[in-house]
Amino acid sequence: MTLLVVLLSVLLAVAVIVCVLLAVRLAQLRRVGTAILLRTIPAEVDHGWRHGTVHYSDDSLRYYRLASLRPGPNVTFARQGIEIAGRRRPEGTETEILDGMVILQVQTTGKTPTIGKGSDGAGSDGKVKDGYELAMGPGAVTAFQSWLESRQSARSQRRKSA
Repeated sequence: MTLLVVLLSVLLAVAVIVCVLLAVRLAQLRRVGTAILLRTIPAEVDHGWRHGTVHYSDDSLRYYRLASLRPGPNVTFARQGIEIAGRRRPEGTETEILDGMVILQVQTTGKTPTIGKGSDGAGSDGKVKDGYELAMGPGAVTAFQSWLESRQSARSQRRKSA
């Protein structure tokens, strides 16, 4: 009987620690960053959306999934490798979750970690291309586009100063 009590006490302590870690991560992510939903494409209609936040830096966009205990970002996009391939409004039952949001279809080139099954095909330049959809509010879309447009052009990066 005492072994059972000890085992249950240990399991309860582990469950409390996991809940505290999850609450701390959730509080940290909500305090900073921009709330978005992300999924890899191609995906079935209405499937694969993950809630999270994105954090902008000079050279990358880091996505942190809310329902994860991972200390670092779940996906990192290189700023120079992001291209907006299209935009759309939520369709079907997506409107229940994504009401008032804009969905950006994004292609990334280069090495980026993925969050699930995605299209990992090599492009004509030999670089790996991944497809994602980002759902965000209109203000967040403006911020994302401004961040992308203000990056240094690939052409100026190829030039070497004398």
